[in-house]
Amino acid sequence: MTTLPDWLHLPPEGITAEAYEAMPEDVCRRIEVVDGGVVVVPAPTRSHQTFVRHLASLIEAAVGEDLAVVTGADLRLRDTPLLNRRPDVVVYDANVPDDQVLRPGDCTLVVEVMSVGSVITDQLDKLAEYAAAGIEHYWRVENYDDPDRRQVFRYITSPASGTYHPAAPGGHAVSTKSPFAIDLDLHDVARKL
Repeated sequence: MTTLPDWLHLPPEGITAEAYEAMPEDVCRRIEVVDGGVVVVPAPTRSHQTFVRHLASLIEAAVGEDLAVVTGADLRLRDTPLLNRRPDVVVYDANVPDDQVLRPGDCTLVVEVMSVGSVITDQLDKLAEYAAAGIEHYWRVENYDDPDRRQVFRYITSPASGTYHPAAPGGHAVSTKSPFAIDLDLHDVARKL
């Protein structure tokens, strides 16, 4: 019989921010925490990681010096009950110290690249969570592994409702001035794979 690791034995109130921060990085890299509960995240494929890295590089080339880009970093949406996600790409204030956990107020844009195991989470759960946390821009990339069907869906928060609304119809290209000026064609990401 296999025993569960100690970090999966949660108290009734769930995992706290302090307990999460005390976990080893190799454990944190494999989980997200939703309402204090641990969600084990499947390991991304190499092609997913490569796509995310190339997409992040193209975004990084477009942002100014005031913004930084990171992949797979902790994003603390709420402390109690703990809500901690690890988005594929985060564009955030470059003045945030490296040892400080990212918070919604630090973020300009969050990007999720959907994979087979994250469809509902990326389309519904994270869409609602990032909007409720006040992150102004959310992009979701679908069909990253099929260049002919690859699309990005861009959302922006409505000041009146605090929810996301489509910024543009889904498509393989992005041309926008907000949250920063970028002309991005997902076929360019494909050429790098």
